[in-house]
Amino acid sequence: MRYITLHIDEQPVQVPEGINVIEAAALAGKEIPHYCYHPKLSVVGNCRMCLIEMGMPLKDRATGAVVLDEKGAPRINWAPKPVIGCGTQAASGMHIKTQSPLIEDCRKGVMEFLLLNHPLDCPICDQAGECSLQEFATDYGRGYSRFIESKNVKPKRTRLGPRIILDDERCILCSRCIRFCQEIVDDDVLGFIDRGSYTTLTFFPGRQLENNYSLNTVDICPVGALTSSDSRFKMRVWFLKPSKSICTESSVGTNTWVYSREDKIYRITPRRNDAVNDTWMSDSGRQRYQAVEADMRLKTFRVDGVAVPAEKAFEIAGGYLKQSAGEIAYVDNGHSSVEEQFLLKKLVQACPGPVHFVAHLEAGDALLISTDRTPNVRGALAVELIQTLPRVDLSALASQIEEGQVQTLVVFNEELLMAGLAREHLDQVTLLYIGTHENETSQQAKVVLPGLTVFEKSGTFVNQQFRVQKFEPAISGPPGLFPDSDLLLQLLACVQETTFTSLSVTAIWDQIVAQIPLLTKVHYDTLPDEGQCVSGSAFSDLPFCEGKTLHYKNGATAAS
Repeated sequence: MRYITLHIDEQPVQVPEGINVIEAAALAGKEIPHYCYHPKLSVVGNCRMCLIEMGMPLKDRATGAVVLDEKGAPRINWAPKPVIGCGTQAASGMHIKTQSPLIEDCRKGVMEFLLLNHPLDCPICDQAGECSLQEFATDYGRGYSRFIESKNVKPKRTRLGPRIILDDERCILCSRCIRFCQEIVDDDVLGFIDRGSYTTLTFFPGRQLENNYSLNTVDICPVGALTSSDSRFKMRVWFLKPSKSICTESSVGTNTWVYSREDKIYRITPRRNDAVNDTWMSDSGRQRYQAVEADMRLKTFRVDGVAVPAEKAFEIAGGYLKQSAGEIAYVDNGHSSVEEQFLLKKLVQACPGPVHFVAHLEAGDALLISTDRTPNVRGALAVELIQTLPRVDLSALASQIEEGQVQTLVVFNEELLMAGLAREHLDQVTLLYIGTHENETSQQAKVVLPGLTVFEKSGTFVNQQFRVQKFEPAISGPPGLFPDSDLLLQLLACVQETTFTSLSVTAIWDQIVAQIPLLTKVHYDTLPDEGQCVSGSAFSDLPFCEGKTLHYKNGATAAS
């Protein structure tokens, strides 16, 4: 990457070549206010809030040499009028003023126009606390209005789609939502109608904003014009606690923020990671938190369908594992974390048996949902829990059960009847089930050990780029439940007849680094937010690994 030097408020700054003035100023710690500009969308210069003064060194027309002043410094030829920062590319030698009496006056004028018809409904607006209009109004607003005419009344509570509600009075016509639909998801459905202060956002006749990425328009709306019908009026943003997480919808590994209060999740939004998901995520991924409070959630330890203390459930499960030496099989899928897969490998070593890994494959969308609908198949390959790609069905396991080779079956979060086994297969084995939700497999299990969802524990996943990414708990799990890593450690202790010791994720990673060659350079405590790609992977050519970068329909990539 080439760097250039320019001066921002008389201070020399080195920035990457090709970025605009807004991004250059941000690298220098200077904020240029803006509304219509978004780093992942095209530049339109709608709002005019990012006006700055720009100048270049004056050059002699005859010789091309830079003209110097009496102090020997380059003489700056300032543009006669302010220019927009979003549409001005940083250039070597450029001089920028982000603050000056002229710029201050321009921004106050723009802000006054933006507020002319804007409603005074901040106390009831869902965007309050995250609103750019609020923030910049404190810096550039007059604090009073000179407008004595009646404000234009625009539609309120207009449904643009199944998940989006528009309050058009708040819209400042930045066009971010329009450009997102055109450029990112190739769903050109939104546009402006009418003119002047009567301009209104709407959808094309016979269409709706209903693509699976529609809620990204709510994220990028700088005001409260677009709101989510799912989280609308439910909780003030300043009461919510954000936690860093990873979407488990597919192997893309979209980075997310999970917002919660008092152990209840209210919304999920994308977390920027330019190497994985830019600043976007799917609508379906945002709804996955609803499984936390689902009616089918497992919350008690069971033996033969009867709730028992956790200690008794572990004792009985461990007894079956010890009694079935040589006749045990394991079923897992890519929803377990790296740490859980590593501990499962230890359990398999203590009680040997084949590991049947179920692949969950569906059509991807070439954006942020891959064909591999689990987040961590590559983690299982990395820790060597499995050596080959998982199968879509369990036909091999069915044959082993029919031949009497399997007496005890340990199942992790998998519905066996959906994966190819028949009821008669389940009748022939002793089922030990570890999972988060009730299904036909858990109902038939001898022992049920309830686990925690991704929102209730910490750990790591390895996405389709072989990028190790970590997630943290957003809420507590149901009372009396343990992280899945503790469930496995409890089973290990029962099998090996040792004292159970809970291990933190960091402590488990100390063992992983020491024992797994592919992960020796990964350290959990220092793992960056953007994740760390595993180098020298032998699995880079795997099927359904959909490339190293996210490919947008408009030809761009997440890496760019």
